[in-house]
Amino acid sequence: MSRGSFAFTPTALRSLAVDAEMLERQRHSRQTAASYRGYMLKKEARERAARRPSAPSAAAPVPPAVCQDPVVQNALYTGDMEVLQQLFPKGVRVNMVIEPQGGDMRWMAEGDGEKLRLWSLTYEQELTTPLHITASRGFSECLGLLLQRGADVELAPGGNTALHEACEDCQPECAKLLLLHGANANAVSEEGLMPLHLCTQPQSLECSKYLLQYGAAINGRTVDEDDTPLHTAARSGLPEHAELYLRYGAQVDRPNDEGLTPLNAACAQPQDATQLERYFRVCQILIGAGANVHTMDQDRRTPLHMACKNANPDIVELLLANGASVNDMDYGGEAPMHNILKAVCYKISHQPERVVRALLNHGSIRVWPGALPMVMKHCSESPLTIEVLLNAYSRLKVTDSWVEAVPPESYQAHKDFYDSVFALAQTSRSLQHLCRCKIRTFLEGRVHSVVPKLNLPTFLKNYLLLDYRGYVH
Repeated sequence: MSRGSFAFTPTALRSLAVDAEMLERQRHSRQTAASYRGYMLKKEARERAARRPSAPSAAAPVPPAVCQDPVVQNALYTGDMEVLQQLFPKGVRVNMVIEPQGGDMRWMAEGDGEKLRLWSLTYEQELTTPLHITASRGFSECLGLLLQRGADVELAPGGNTALHEACEDCQPECAKLLLLHGANANAVSEEGLMPLHLCTQPQSLECSKYLLQYGAAINGRTVDEDDTPLHTAARSGLPEHAELYLRYGAQVDRPNDEGLTPLNAACAQPQDATQLERYFRVCQILIGAGANVHTMDQDRRTPLHMACKNANPDIVELLLANGASVNDMDYGGEAPMHNILKAVCYKISHQPERVVRALLNHGSIRVWPGALPMVMKHCSESPLTIEVLLNAYSRLKVTDSWVEAVPPESYQAHKDFYDSVFALAQTSRSLQHLCRCKIRTFLEGRVHSVVPKLNLPTFLKNYLLLDYRGYVH
């Protein structure tokens, strides 16, 4: 089809130009790949010959070569030991910077000065080295070969050393090899992180052990946030890491730049339902090591505020059992009860009713009765939470606004419960409930500690502690 017979837009023309440029690059790469190995061998031979008659003084360090050869890259990324032995025989330079093809596309301007600047989509390149590639992928044999050939363990063209990469990708054998060959366990990346700060997965525990054995600073700080490795472990929900760091002398209550201690960091980190147990174990370990449950961050939020916001009932009960203040206010004037009620609709699977019950049994402030319709609307998908809240009042003024607050789909899903609530518009609370309220008022914030000691049947104890029945009466 001729150009004149088709309406090419500027975008279409630019797309054709980019395609042509990419085809030309691929052709050039194929031509270069065939001669790369021979070129490198000849170059190394020339350099050795030039160094032979040199004086005894130390030679200047040779800068790393730049490699764009797809043959070399393919061997490194696939861990092909046989090909690597051919590409890197003894005497061949292994310190090279690799510019991998591909990656994320980004707009870049071509031309400078007074010339017209043309914008084009170009692959963003992330510089790396053979050590980084093999270490991050767990190719320990290939890594060992490169180290035997004299690869520089501290080379970091992309900002991270190979040791950073091995730890971030949970490759303990590679981390150990690098440390054995002199890698700095406290090397700081371009982002201000030490290798220990990158051990953020459960599978990185062995990497952490090797780092500590080779002198990693247990209380080393990140540049931006001033986090210690214990902050990282707590924020990542890693109980085994936390135990390890505490054994090596990690400071349990050292705050970072935001005033967060490791306990605050663990409680503040968003958690899905599958992670609740991990974060609970971390908090158990930290509190067992003496962590202060009253520490506040810059916004005066305590660990209890944060645990309620993330609706982790086990952590909330743990903090309350260790003396956390149930009615502390943050700078926004919110108590822990406010935080859990705002999170209920997003955390149904976390059993938010357990959090509300624990707070009330420890003497938490209640919701202003006039705001109960709003709470019912926001928490309508968790009738157990609403039940616990309503059972903290001796009298309730149920009006039409309560009926209107409950979405029709929630009413249909939990019809029996909401019918029991709306029936209170025509009747008062039962005598049994009024007795419960009287006892709870008398005990105030001691309900959680006194009721279990009373010589009462278990079902009565549970009733006093606001256990759930699926209806109100």
